[in-house]
Amino acid sequence: MIVNHETLSLIWIALPLFIGFSIYLLPKLDRALAIIISLVSFGYGFWHVLNPDPVTFQLLDNFGVSLLIDGLSGFFILTNAVVTTAVILYCWQSNKGAFFYTQAIILHGSVNAVFISADLISVYVALEVISIAGFLLIAYPRTDRSIWVGLRYLFVSNTAMLFYLLGAVLVYQTNNSFAFTGLANASAEAIALIFIGLLTKGGIFVSGLWLPLTHSESESPISALLSGVVVKTGVFPLVRFALMLPEIDTIVRFFGVATALLGVGYAVFSKDTKRILAFHTVSQLGFILAAPAVGGFYALTHGLVKSALFLITGKLSSRDIKVLKKNPIPTSIWVALAIASFSISGFPLLAGFGAKVLTSKNLVPWQVIGMNIAALGTAISFAKFIFLPHVHNSEKSENSPNAGFWSALVILLGGLVLANGLYYEAYSLKNVVKPLITIAAGWLAYLLIFQKLSIKFPRVPEQFDHLIGTMSLMLTFLFWMVLA
Repeated sequence: MIVNHETLSLIWIALPLFIGFSIYLLPKLDRALAIIISLVSFGYGFWHVLNPDPVTFQLLDNFGVSLLIDGLSGFFILTNAVVTTAVILYCWQSNKGAFFYTQAIILHGSVNAVFISADLISVYVALEVISIAGFLLIAYPRTDRSIWVGLRYLFVSNTAMLFYLLGAVLVYQTNNSFAFTGLANASAEAIALIFIGLLTKGGIFVSGLWLPLTHSESESPISALLSGVVVKTGVFPLVRFALMLPEIDTIVRFFGVATALLGVGYAVFSKDTKRILAFHTVSQLGFILAAPAVGGFYALTHGLVKSALFLITGKLSSRDIKVLKKNPIPTSIWVALAIASFSISGFPLLAGFGAKVLTSKNLVPWQVIGMNIAALGTAISFAKFIFLPHVHNSEKSENSPNAGFWSALVILLGGLVLANGLYYEAYSLKNVVKPLITIAAGWLAYLLIFQKLSIKFPRVPEQFDHLIGTMSLMLTFLFWMVLA
């Protein structure tokens, strides 16, 4: 049975790369092949969510490739599958060619590879492939702006992975193995170097300030992929480390709280729809790290919500909240926008509610105040979308949603309803009342205070040279934390 499972797993991980390059030979089948790959991943991920017992493989030799597939992997793989499927449907009627779908499927396969890897070098190789595929997708429009944003993403990512690789080498030097378990005996320098690479790649805390510009300036379907799944490839190994090594758990939880507060602090005061979502991606990644034991379920709900929101904002007439307040949006789009905003705010009957309840139950005492503030900030941030004016609009325009758009939203928003059933134990009176009070307080704070404020945070920390400098400062901070 294990041999069969191992063979199937190897075929599954290799299939996206094989099909991705085959799309060039069969360009007329590009969309269909891409959908098939994502559906295969859906089946594989869903099976492991239902069967969370860990399965391990050791390939090559004792110092070779280690794979670990369990319930945590299943949730992340399922997220990747659903988001990729939705993005492909969204782009179905667009003029995107075989090159786009090739890169999307290679990205999909590389992201999956991270979610089943249990050794540092396999993660490194997969993350580097993700960087290249991500750059090609960001730069796909071939405008000067998109190319620069893509190159900026690639430079930051490659610099971060250089630190990571140095840390991996130090782990091998100590243990003669690249396995994750080697971190238990690793030096402070090795752990700090690996962490700075993953924190940057995952958009965590100040190391993730590259993320808002990259996600907000990319095309909507690319933003959906980046925020829905790609940044989680930096977060996943950190969650795995925390679950395997209690010594690292506290560090990961600290960055979870700090990231949740930093991201929501920027999002509350932003007036640009895509920057609100991008900064909120930073914040929500903090929620995943704050409670590693349930990070998989939170990753799934966040991936569905954030992908839907980025696709929806791409159909709005403006990115400026002030402009949208003066120009009512179509009611059909507002309904979709409201459902996604309700879920991420923690409203009952949607998966975001269960994710927040589950996360709150797995916090340690020192995290509670910070995470409650972050939850309140989330309600304030998404009140900006919920309270937008809307009107029934039967007129067709060039930017009107097509069948692909609605198909993608049915999958993503429908997933939020269905995933709600994975944690039906959340529905007790106490659990329901608390998020409702938080949401009501957030809406009240927005209507009475925050919508009247006009505060702009400087973008200096997001500049390229400052991003590289921040890595050095964070490396020093991480070294001190590990020693402490």
